[in-house]
Amino acid sequence: MQNEMTKPSPLLDKNGYLIQKGWAKQLILNYDRKAIKGWGSSLRIKEWDCYEIYSPEFGLSLIIADVGYFGMATVTLLDFKEKQVYPGLGLKLFTKGKLNLPPTANEGDCFFEKGNDKLSFVRNGDRLLLSVDLPHFNKRGIKGEITLYKDPKHDTIVNVIPFKNKRHFVYVQKANCLPAKGTVQFGDAKYEFSETNNSFACLDWSRGVFPYRTTWYWGSASSLYNGKPFGFNIDYGFGDESVSSKNMIFYNGVGHKLDQITFHFNRQDWMKPWTFTSNDGRFEMTLEPIFHNKTSLNLLILKTGGHKVWGYYTGDCVLDTGEKLHLDKLFGFAETFSHRW
Repeated sequence: MQNEMTKPSPLLDKNGYLIQKGWAKQLILNYDRKAIKGWGSSLRIKEWDCYEIYSPEFGLSLIIADVGYFGMATVTLLDFKEKQVYPGLGLKLFTKGKLNLPPTANEGDCFFEKGNDKLSFVRNGDRLLLSVDLPHFNKRGIKGEITLYKDPKHDTIVNVIPFKNKRHFVYVQKANCLPAKGTVQFGDAKYEFSETNNSFACLDWSRGVFPYRTTWYWGSASSLYNGKPFGFNIDYGFGDESVSSKNMIFYNGVGHKLDQITFHFNRQDWMKPWTFTSNDGRFEMTLEPIFHNKTSLNLLILKTGGHKVWGYYTGDCVLDTGEKLHLDKLFGFAETFSHRW
C-alpha cells in the first residue's frame, strides 16, 4: 500500500531505525548521518547529488558522490547530434563522508576538488549554480556554469524505502522541470543551454545505507505541455517498494502520484523501443531511443555500470483528476544500472 508521509520528523530513531516509510512531495524528514548505526556503516553509507541537464541536441550529467569506499565526481558530456559521449571521472579513496555532502537538497553546497579539477553545486536561494572546470577532460578541457531554478512550490517525489536488512534504507528526492541556462566550453566547441532549445534538468538527491548488490531502473523527462511545466519520474528496482513507489507525474507544479510501473526493453539491442506499462493504466508510454550510452567502472570487489538511452517518449498518462494527457515526442531518458558496492 502506498503510504504518504505528511508529518515532519527525524529520519532515524536513536537506535538507527527508520521512523517513517513511504512517500512525500517535499523533504519533510531530517537526515542525520551521525544517527546511522551498524557494523561497517561508514562504508555502507551512499550519498550523492546528481543533475541531468539536457536539450534534444546535447546533455550534461554532473554527479558528486560519497559512497564510503570512495568519493567521486563524474562529468559526462553527450552530443546527441554527433552521437558522441565524453566521460570524465575523479576519485578520492575511502572518503567515508569526508566530502561533507549536505543533509538536505534545500540548502548547503557540494564541492569536489582534486588537483586542478573542480566541480561544485552552490545554492543561492531558489537558484543552483553548477560549475565545472576540468582542464584535462578528454584532452580538450571542459569549463562552464549552468544555472538551474528550483521553484520551492513545485512538488517533487520523495521516498523513504526500507530494505530487508532493517538498518538499510534510501532517502531520495527526484525533482523535475528545472529550467536550465548556461554555457559549457569543451575544447573549441560551445554548448549552450537555454529556453530557446528547451533545456531542462532533473535532480536525483539520495542518502542511504545500501546492501552490497543493488539494481535500479529510472526514467525521466521534463518540458512544457500547453505552455506549462510538465515532467515525470518513473523509478523502481530496489528495496521494499510495497510501502511506496517512486513514480510521479508533474504538471504545472503539482505532483500526481502513480502506483507501479514496469520497464520493457531488449537487452540485445538497447536502441529498440522501450515500453512502460502501469498496473493501474495511468502511464502507458513508448520511448524511441536516439542515443545509447553504456558505462562501467570495475574496481574488483566494487563494480558499477549500466545502460542509458535518450530519446522521445510518446503515449498517455492520467492525472489524479482523471484528466488524460497525450504526449507526442517528449524528450527524456531511461536507464538500468547495477552495483556491487
